Amino acid sequence: MFENLSNKLTKSIRNLSGRGRISESNVRESMEDVRRALLEADVHVDVVSDFCENVVQDALGADVTTSLKPGEEMIGIVNQRLIDIMGPVDSHIMLVEPGPTVIMMCGLQGSGKTTTCGKLAAYLKKQGKHVVLVAADLQRPAAVEQLEVVANDVQTNAKGTGQVTCYSEPDKCGEYGTATGVAVGVCKRGVKFAKKSNADIVILDTAGRLHIDDALMTELRGVQKITTPHQVYLVVDAMIGQDAVTAAGTFHEQLAVDGVILTKFDSDTRGGAALSVKRVTGVPIKFIGTGERFDAFEEFHPDRIASRILGMGDVVSLVEKAQEEFSEEDAMKLADKMASGKMTVDDFMKQLKSIRRMGPMKQILGMIPGVGSALKNVQVDDKQFDRIEAIASSMTKKERSDIKLLGKSRIKRIAAGSGTNNSEVNKFVKQFEMMQKMSKQMSSGGMASQMAALQNGGMDPSAMGDLAGMGRGSTKTQSHKKRFKPRKRK
Repeated sequence: MFENLSNKLTKSIRNLSGRGRISESNVRESMEDVRRALLEADVHVDVVSDFCENVVQDALGADVTTSLKPGEEMIGIVNQRLIDIMGPVDSHIMLVEPGPTVIMMCGLQGSGKTTTCGKLAAYLKKQGKHVVLVAADLQRPAAVEQLEVVANDVQTNAKGTGQVTCYSEPDKCGEYGTATGVAVGVCKRGVKFAKKSNADIVILDTAGRLHIDDALMTELRGVQKITTPHQVYLVVDAMIGQDAVTAAGTFHEQLAVDGVILTKFDSDTRGGAALSVKRVTGVPIKFIGTGERFDAFEEFHPDRIASRILGMGDVVSLVEKAQEEFSEEDAMKLADKMASGKMTVDDFMKQLKSIRRMGPMKQILGMIPGVGSALKNVQVDDKQFDRIEAIASSMTKKERSDIKLLGKSRIKRIAAGSGTNNSEVNKFVKQFEMMQKMSKQMSSGGMASQMAALQNGGMDPSAMGDLAGMGRGSTKTQSHKKRFKPRKRK
């Protein structure tokens, strides 16, 4: 996300690094490049003009810190202005007592509204809440059945002690043109069902259209009037750029939207919608969808997004993701094993699976300061981890405990069982042994401090990235491995 914008912004600001001081001429020169970068990222033209002028004024009025170079000073100024454009945002959902809290979801067809209802339910389930999803989209074929499947999937597979159920009336479904009052009635009965069930929150999955029209708005206003929702969230596809901003403005005029949820955020390399919505419409972005899984759903934090845009990583989000997957007790146990060089393949696989649950590897590595920009031309193929898991699964318990047992015949058997070849198994063995030695050498410093800071119970994510290059045809990943090869301690 933001890849193109991030590259161009940092390059423009870096041009000031060779200057002795900040002056109006060199600042305005750099801001012309920034202006072009923002416009190419599909940021609203008014937002771009205000942003650039504010940065110039801040830069000229700033007391330049003697310890910072002009480029570093400008990064700080640009970072703060990016935060101002997107914020402030309070992503917490205010719950009412007595419940349930009613959340109305709206948006155009294709924005991922029904899936987002499931993601929001999973987010609340993790907090121990009882959530009822109401299938009120009677226009789109199979929308009701989809929400029923989503609710069941979240209840079965999502983390948390909460409960997720679905209220639906399949017999009320019809072709396009179903009477508006039918959907309003379903929502009314759905809220009543949630109250009887002692639910904490009810989420209304309303109908969408391919475009904004009177029929859509009439139905949504009817639902809003009869259920009096405490929060109205607009689900918008981040990939449609300025159209997302236009849609947000129109919905807000009709429904007084409380917040926006941007979906497909991980696929939006431009970032124009995220930078424009708040300033143009006045509606804050509350959450972002960052993938297909139900846990690929994050609170929107302007300061963290600004750091990602400027290539400074996002350590706080990385720590939060890590804390969800690893326990401090497991961290200490593995730290002891790594310090003594006794980490087994089973230990490694446990950490690998936990890290993979945190998200795509390139995305995780990009949250580490200074790593994101270095990875821009590197292809980290997450499918290579499937091959690693297949190799490990084809080993016996004794072999996973002591990888030195692997001789030619065992390697041949493992290759046949994992669908790989001898060369790939040998490469995995060598890299695993190298990682064992590295972890032992670094236990007194780097590795141990990283583990303590992240509380991630385990593996340095960059080491996982190295192992991802063990498959066939992964030349780009191997070049990444060379780039991050640690220096040996003297």
